[in-house]
Amino acid sequence: MTKTTGLHQDYDVLNEQLIHKARKIRLLILDVDGVMTDGRIMMDDAGRETKSFNVKDGHGIKMLMRYGIDVILITGRRSSVVEHRARDLGIGEVHQGIHNKVEILNEILMRRLMGREQVAFMGDDIVDIPILKRVGFSVAVADATEDVKRSVDYITVKNGGNGAVREVCEIILRCHDQWADVIQKYEIS
Repeated sequence: MTKTTGLHQDYDVLNEQLIHKARKIRLLILDVDGVMTDGRIMMDDAGRETKSFNVKDGHGIKMLMRYGIDVILITGRRSSVVEHRARDLGIGEVHQGIHNKVEILNEILMRRLMGREQVAFMGDDIVDIPILKRVGFSVAVADATEDVKRSVDYITVKNGGNGAVREVCEIILRCHDQWADVIQKYEIS
């Protein structure tokens, strides 16, 4: 397996294998803790949990969904904060408290009549390895465990919770030849 680690700032240098895989993607599945967040969990004296999410990651998710790539969250923990963030971003499918992510992947593929090659997954820890090995485009965040990094197609430049999701959203949009259209929507006349 040829791995790609990071990209030039201008994203012009993409490995052909990566482009081929990313062009097929119709669904991005994200782990939450360590991917959408930096992995820290903050609790107050009453035991209420808070998490910190990156606004650029959120914008990347919204842009991806605008261009027809759906996003699903699968996480091993349960947190109402995740439900709130998903609702805020318009993510309609969230699976929490999941320890066998492959089982959920198989159910999603059957329900959506999709092939594994149409799915990307982003993870950071060893519990993600089984699903990473079964999707078309597997991604580890820069600060993932070494075992995860050895199991993926692409390792982000950015750490989890610090722009890694946005990086992958941009790669997918670029490989779908949508980035110029994205930029044009934001240009000021």
